Amino acid sequence: MPFLVAEQRGAVLGYAIAHWAADEAEILNVGVAPAYRRQGVGRALVERMLAALHDHGARVVYLEVRESNVIARRLYESLGFTEVARRARYYRRPVEDAVILRAAIPAGQTGQASAKL
Repeated sequence: MPFLVAEQRGAVLGYAIAHWAADEAEILNVGVAPAYRRQGVGRALVERMLAALHDHGARVVYLEVRESNVIARRLYESLGFTEVARRARYYRRPVEDAVILRAAIPAGQTGQASAKL
């Protein structure tokens, strides 16, 4: 189960966690501290997670995101994720749909899992 942490001078900026089985993976959670949002931390974490999952043999990656999280959805779409399904009323507080996204990891992509954030 890959788990990445972005840190700077001992401060945690963000994290990402995923799991995989065979050639499929799911990014379970990506979080960035409020003070570091919109600075590329989330993008770096997702890019490195995709590289790590590729290195483990994943060729397809899924994730879910709140329908209202437009910023995250734009980030994921810019990284090649597309909507494939929805889970109605999945999230609570507030209640809203989960948007299921999917991306293919090209077989020839070079892994960068060990790159420093």
